[in-house]
Amino acid sequence: MTSVTFTLVALDCQNPAAVAEFYQGVLGGEISHDYEDWWVLREPGGARIAFQRAPGHRAPDWPRADADSQQAHLDLTVDDMAAAQEKVLALGATALDLDDDGGKRGFRVYADPAGHPFCLCRAE
Repeated sequence: MTSVTFTLVALDCQNPAAVAEFYQGVLGGEISHDYEDWWVLREPGGARIAFQRAPGHRAPDWPRADADSQQAHLDLTVDDMAAAQEKVLALGATALDLDDDGGKRGFRVYADPAGHPFCLCRAE
């Protein structure tokens, strides 16, 4: 039987260096790039996120469910929602949905500088 292993998630964007630096600011880790159009962030736990230049990229229109809607998003677990929110906003994130129902819902939605949705999720 053939073995299959998950390698990374790749996000299209117009400026891969800037989006890689945003996620490095959020997660830490090391950035590398072998090609001008392909940057990779290896976060301290070993997971990798790649950022690929796509000149015609348009940010998803979250939360619409048509062809212009999000196609993927990242969930990031945090132990301090307020501190994590302050950090991602300072790094250039845009708040999309901060109504966490008084903390009951356990997540808040943001967009990175290229417009990709991501969630800060309260650690359980």
